[in-house]
Amino acid sequence: MNQDLVVTISREVGSGGRTVGRKLAEKLDVRYSDKDLINALREQFNLTASTIEELKGEKKNWFSDFVRKVAPMPKQNMLVNDESRFVREFRSGVTTDDVFKSESEILKAIAAEGPCVIAGRSGFFVLKDCPGKISVFITASRENRIARVMRKQNLNEEQAAAIIDSIDQSRENYIQRYTGTSRYDARNYDLVINMDHVSEDEAVDLILAYIH
Repeated sequence: MNQDLVVTISREVGSGGRTVGRKLAEKLDVRYSDKDLINALREQFNLTASTIEELKGEKKNWFSDFVRKVAPMPKQNMLVNDESRFVREFRSGVTTDDVFKSESEILKAIAAEGPCVIAGRSGFFVLKDCPGKISVFITASRENRIARVMRKQNLNEEQAAAIIDSIDQSRENYIQRYTGTSRYDARNYDLVINMDHVSEDEAVDLILAYIH
Protein backbone atom coordinates (compact mmCIF):
# COMPACT_ATOMS: atom_id res chain seq x y z
CA MET A 1 0.00 0.00 0.00
CA ASN A 2 1.09 3.56 -0.71
CA GLN A 3 2.20 4.87 2.69
CA ASP A 4 1.14 8.38 1.65
CA LEU A 5 -2.45 7.28 0.94
CA VAL A 6 -5.03 9.61 2.43
CA VAL A 7 -8.65 9.19 1.34
CA THR A 8 -10.98 12.07 2.17
CA ILE A 9 -14.70 11.32 2.13
CA SER A 10 -17.02 14.28 1.73
CA ARG A 11 -20.68 13.38 1.85
CA GLU A 12 -24.21 14.65 1.99
CA VAL A 13 -26.13 13.81 5.14
CA GLY A 14 -28.28 10.76 4.52
CA SER A 15 -26.15 9.49 1.65
CA GLY A 16 -24.42 6.75 3.65
CA GLY A 17 -21.02 8.34 3.18
CA ARG A 18 -19.90 7.91 6.78
CA THR A 19 -20.57 4.18 6.64
CA VAL A 20 -18.74 3.96 3.31
CA GLY A 21 -15.73 5.68 4.87
CA ARG A 22 -15.71 3.36 7.87
CA LYS A 23 -16.00 0.23 5.74
CA LEU A 24 -13.29 1.49 3.40
CA ALA A 25 -10.91 2.01 6.32
CA GLU A 26 -11.62 -1.51 7.55
CA LYS A 27 -10.94 -2.97 4.11
CA LEU A 28 -7.68 -1.02 3.83
CA ASP A 29 -6.85 -1.70 7.51
CA VAL A 30 -6.01 1.96 8.11
CA ARG A 31 -7.00 4.62 10.62
CA TYR A 32 -10.49 6.12 10.23
CA SER A 33 -11.44 9.58 11.43
CA ASP A 34 -14.72 11.46 11.20
CA LYS A 35 -16.25 14.58 12.70
CA ASP A 36 -17.03 12.86 16.02
CA LEU A 37 -13.35 12.13 16.55
CA ILE A 38 -12.25 15.63 15.53
CA ASN A 39 -14.85 17.22 17.82
CA ALA A 40 -13.78 14.95 20.68
CA LEU A 41 -10.14 15.85 20.23
CA ARG A 42 -10.83 19.55 20.11
CA GLU A 43 -13.28 19.69 22.99
CA GLN A 44 -11.61 17.18 25.30
CA PHE A 45 -8.15 18.63 24.88
CA ASN A 46 -8.97 22.25 24.02
CA LEU A 47 -6.87 22.04 20.90
CA THR A 48 -6.70 25.47 19.35
CA ALA A 49 -4.02 25.90 16.68
CA SER A 50 -1.82 27.81 19.15
CA THR A 51 -2.20 25.11 21.81
CA ILE A 52 -1.14 22.44 19.33
CA GLU A 53 1.95 24.41 18.36
CA GLU A 54 2.81 24.94 22.02
CA LEU A 55 2.52 21.24 22.84
CA LYS A 56 4.37 20.19 19.71
CA GLY A 57 7.30 22.29 20.84
CA GLU A 58 7.08 20.93 24.36
CA LYS A 59 7.65 17.35 23.27
CA LYS A 60 8.72 16.49 19.75
CA ASN A 61 6.71 13.32 19.38
CA TRP A 62 3.76 14.42 21.55
CA PHE A 63 1.25 14.77 18.74
CA SER A 64 2.18 11.46 17.14
CA ASP A 65 1.67 9.74 20.49
CA PHE A 66 -1.57 11.61 20.96
CA VAL A 67 -3.01 10.66 17.56
CA ARG A 68 -2.14 7.00 18.04
CA LYS A 69 -3.87 7.06 21.42
CA VAL A 70 -7.15 8.76 20.54
CA ALA A 71 -7.39 7.75 16.85
CA PRO A 72 -6.50 4.07 16.94
CA MET A 73 -6.47 1.72 14.00
CA PRO A 74 -9.78 0.18 12.84
CA LYS A 75 -11.85 -2.08 15.09
CA GLN A 76 -10.39 -0.60 18.25
CA ASN A 77 -12.18 1.74 20.60
CA MET A 78 -11.36 5.40 20.88
CA LEU A 79 -9.26 5.85 24.00
CA VAL A 80 -9.02 9.06 25.98
CA ASN A 81 -7.07 9.14 29.21
CA ASP A 82 -8.83 11.49 31.62
CA GLU A 83 -5.71 11.66 33.76
CA SER A 84 -3.62 13.07 30.93
CA ARG A 85 -1.94 16.34 31.78
CA PHE A 86 -3.07 17.58 28.38
CA VAL A 87 -6.76 17.46 29.36
CA ARG A 88 -8.05 20.97 29.85
CA GLU A 89 -11.40 22.67 30.21
CA PHE A 90 -12.90 23.56 26.83
CA ARG A 91 -13.25 27.32 26.38
CA SER A 92 -16.74 28.31 25.24
CA GLY A 93 -15.31 31.46 23.65
CA VAL A 94 -13.56 29.57 20.85
CA THR A 95 -14.60 31.02 17.48
CA THR A 96 -15.36 29.22 14.22
CA ASP A 97 -12.02 30.52 12.94
CA ASP A 98 -10.32 28.80 15.89
CA VAL A 99 -12.27 25.62 15.14
CA PHE A 100 -11.19 25.57 11.49
CA LYS A 101 -7.54 26.19 12.35
CA SER A 102 -7.44 23.54 15.06
CA GLU A 103 -9.29 21.00 12.93
CA SER A 104 -6.88 21.65 10.08
CA GLU A 105 -3.91 20.95 12.35
CA ILE A 106 -5.54 17.77 13.67
CA LEU A 107 -6.34 16.50 10.16
CA LYS A 108 -2.78 17.17 8.98
CA ALA A 109 -1.37 15.38 12.03
CA ILE A 110 -3.58 12.33 11.47
CA ALA A 111 -2.62 12.23 7.78
CA ALA A 112 1.07 12.50 8.68
CA GLU A 113 0.81 9.35 10.79
CA GLY A 114 0.31 7.14 7.74
CA PRO A 115 -2.47 5.82 5.47
CA CYS A 116 -5.93 6.82 6.63
CA VAL A 117 -9.52 7.57 5.68
CA ILE A 118 -10.91 10.91 6.82
CA ALA A 119 -14.64 11.53 6.52
CA GLY A 120 -16.29 14.92 6.51
CA ARG A 121 -15.14 18.38 7.37
CA SER A 122 -12.92 20.06 4.79
CA GLY A 123 -10.35 17.31 4.35
CA PHE A 124 -10.43 17.60 0.55
CA PHE A 125 -9.13 21.17 0.92
CA VAL A 126 -6.98 21.03 4.06
CA LEU A 127 -5.07 17.98 2.78
CA LYS A 128 -4.87 19.05 -0.86
CA ASP A 129 -1.07 19.09 -0.77
CA CYS A 130 -0.73 15.53 0.55
CA PRO A 131 1.00 13.57 -2.25
CA GLY A 132 -1.17 10.46 -1.88
CA LYS A 133 -4.53 12.17 -1.33
CA ILE A 134 -7.65 10.86 -3.05
CA SER A 135 -10.83 12.86 -2.52
CA VAL A 136 -14.26 11.26 -2.83
CA PHE A 137 -17.71 12.86 -2.71
CA ILE A 138 -20.69 10.69 -1.74
CA THR A 139 -24.09 11.96 -2.88
CA ALA A 140 -27.65 10.68 -3.28
CA SER A 141 -31.03 11.97 -4.34
CA ARG A 142 -32.97 14.07 -1.86
CA GLU A 143 -35.70 11.43 -1.78
CA ASN A 144 -33.30 8.66 -0.78
CA ARG A 145 -31.50 10.87 1.71
CA ILE A 146 -34.76 11.74 3.43
CA ALA A 147 -35.76 8.08 3.56
CA ARG A 148 -32.43 7.11 5.12
CA VAL A 149 -32.57 9.84 7.77
CA MET A 150 -36.18 8.88 8.59
CA ARG A 151 -35.12 5.26 9.06
CA LYS A 152 -31.91 5.95 10.99
CA GLN A 153 -33.32 8.59 13.32
CA ASN A 154 -36.95 7.45 13.53
CA LEU A 155 -38.30 10.73 12.16
CA ASN A 156 -41.18 11.67 9.90
CA GLU A 157 -40.60 13.01 6.40
CA GLU A 158 -40.96 16.66 7.36
CA GLN A 159 -38.50 16.36 10.23
CA ALA A 160 -35.95 14.51 8.13
CA ALA A 161 -36.21 17.05 5.30
CA ALA A 162 -35.70 19.92 7.75
CA ILE A 163 -32.56 18.31 9.17
CA ILE A 164 -31.13 17.70 5.72
CA ASP A 165 -31.81 21.27 4.57
CA SER A 166 -30.28 22.75 7.72
CA ILE A 167 -27.13 20.62 7.61
CA ASP A 168 -26.68 21.11 3.86
CA GLN A 169 -26.77 24.88 4.24
CA SER A 170 -24.53 24.88 7.30
CA ARG A 171 -21.88 22.72 5.64
CA GLU A 172 -21.97 24.71 2.42
CA ASN A 173 -21.57 27.99 4.31
CA TYR A 174 -18.65 26.55 6.27
CA ILE A 175 -16.87 25.23 3.19
CA GLN A 176 -17.39 28.42 1.19
CA ARG A 177 -16.13 30.58 4.04
CA TYR A 178 -12.92 28.68 4.68
CA THR A 179 -12.03 27.17 1.32
CA GLY A 180 -13.41 29.65 -1.19
CA THR A 181 -15.14 26.87 -3.12
CA SER A 182 -18.38 24.89 -3.02
CA ARG A 183 -18.58 21.40 -1.60
CA TYR A 184 -20.75 20.55 -4.61
CA ASP A 185 -18.05 21.48 -7.15
CA ALA A 186 -17.03 18.13 -8.66
CA ARG A 187 -13.63 19.58 -9.55
CA ASN A 188 -12.70 19.29 -5.89
CA TYR A 189 -12.81 15.48 -6.06
CA ASP A 190 -11.17 12.59 -7.82
CA LEU A 191 -14.28 10.45 -7.60
CA VAL A 192 -18.00 11.24 -7.16
CA ILE A 193 -20.37 8.39 -6.30
CA ASN A 194 -24.16 8.61 -6.48
CA MET A 195 -25.55 6.13 -3.96
CA ASP A 196 -29.05 5.87 -5.44
CA HIS A 197 -28.32 2.55 -7.14
CA VAL A 198 -25.11 1.56 -5.34
CA SER A 199 -24.83 -0.26 -2.02
CA GLU A 200 -22.31 0.82 0.61
CA ASP A 201 -20.16 -2.23 -0.11
CA GLU A 202 -20.29 -1.54 -3.84
CA ALA A 203 -19.23 2.05 -3.23
CA VAL A 204 -16.27 0.77 -1.20
CA ASP A 205 -15.31 -1.53 -4.08
CA LEU A 206 -15.47 1.39 -6.52
CA ILE A 207 -13.11 3.43 -4.35
CA LEU A 208 -10.74 0.49 -3.93
CA ALA A 209 -10.70 -0.02 -7.69
CA TYR A 210 -9.84 3.64 -8.17
CA ILE A 211 -7.07 3.47 -5.56
CA HIS A 212 -5.52 0.43 -7.22
